[in-house]
Amino acid sequence: MGQMRWTAVIVQQCVLLVTYLLITLEAVPIDIDKTKVKGEPHVEGEKIENPDTGLYYDEYLRQVIDVLETDKHFREKLQTADIEEIKNGKLSKELDLVSHHVRTRLDELKRQEVARLRMLIKAKMDSIQDTGIDHQALLKQFEHLNHQNPDTFEPKDLDMLIKAATSDLENYDKTRHEEFKKYEMMKEHERREYLKTLNEEKRREEESKYEEQKKKHGDHPKINHPGSKDQLKEVWEEADGLDPNDFDPKTFFKLHDVNNDGFLDEQELEALFTKELEKVYDPKNEEDDMVEMEEERLRMREHVMNEVDLNRDRLVTLEEFLKATEKKEFLEPDSWETLDQQQLFTEEELKEFESHISQQEDELRKKAEDLQKQKEELQRQHDQLQAQKQELQQVVQQMEQKKLQQGNPASGPAGELKFQPPEEHPAGNAQNHPAGGAQPLPPGHVPVQEAAARNDHVQIHP
Repeated sequence: MGQMRWTAVIVQQCVLLVTYLLITLEAVPIDIDKTKVKGEPHVEGEKIENPDTGLYYDEYLRQVIDVLETDKHFREKLQTADIEEIKNGKLSKELDLVSHHVRTRLDELKRQEVARLRMLIKAKMDSIQDTGIDHQALLKQFEHLNHQNPDTFEPKDLDMLIKAATSDLENYDKTRHEEFKKYEMMKEHERREYLKTLNEEKRREEESKYEEQKKKHGDHPKINHPGSKDQLKEVWEEADGLDPNDFDPKTFFKLHDVNNDGFLDEQELEALFTKELEKVYDPKNEEDDMVEMEEERLRMREHVMNEVDLNRDRLVTLEEFLKATEKKEFLEPDSWETLDQQQLFTEEELKEFESHISQQEDELRKKAEDLQKQKEELQRQHDQLQAQKQELQQVVQQMEQKKLQQGNPASGPAGELKFQPPEEHPAGNAQNHPAGGAQPLPPGHVPVQEAAARNDHVQIHP
């Protein structure tokens, strides 16, 4: 069990395996009649699908982990390593000792990831009509791989992947809270802007409806403190279908360790709060916001982790869980305040947010005006070219008419002359054939009739 704990701790802290590493050691057996438990039984050997981490390189992370798991040497080193060895990159050096087949597969995965990132960069640059893309320079923004060597997966790549995933996941919850706060401020901003468009009577009606919905949303059954005995017993009874009088923390832990790895991870903990959230949020109700429900779930999970996870490895062991059930807070917890009972932002924060929104709107308006000016200029140039084209066509037509009036053959579309073939004359024509024969006269020979005519016009001077 000790080896299994260290393995999962290493996985969670360094996020190399996050919740992916499949631990093959058996968990502590607990006698329980699972025929009394609702839901589908877990099939032995069935692989549990782990949730998406939310990282933009999640697929790459999963694939690297799957490949590394196939190497016996690396897996053994991982099980015996401590947290600091992984953080300082010592474990990454073990990559030099893995099999050639594993290294080849990792090389291929890295090339695919680099190609994917380049394609994303190109799509982004194309969207802003930028040319001359320097992929090598832009790849520097991605810190989960070594961009200087795009072809092979080296120890530095593993080290960078571990550090990037660790840092990103540590900030993941913080980022989610910030995004949720912006979401709530935007809702309030849009509501106030909408009220400005209404007359006094309509405005009072909307305000009344808003207050009524807030009151309706807050009118819900009592919320049990997350992680308290009352909250867990409710899950035991309603979700697991067991007698609340038979509640046993050790058995409860085993039931909700879905992948049987001996730990409750963040996703397994969040699943325990579904019953509490259903008391407050219903997707069918207009007043209930499902985005707020997920924020409430996140707050509950963070609270339980802070109370139970003693070594801050983002995993709850059976030992930690049982110790938490012995605390006074487990039996007599404080009341839990839901989101609707808290102030999510101040008026000052809202004003600052609205100022930022106004600035963005001004920038977008300016861009729209610039685009409109460009459109008008292009239209003006188009109209000017059309006018020039029409003038040229008129000039060409006038020239054609003059040529026809002067008896010159008209020109073709490209200005070439249009010659007509000579008319055919009947045989014996005196203009084309000399008398007494159809053969042409030799050069310089003048017909007799023509020569006589010329002599009649000759004047002889003394």
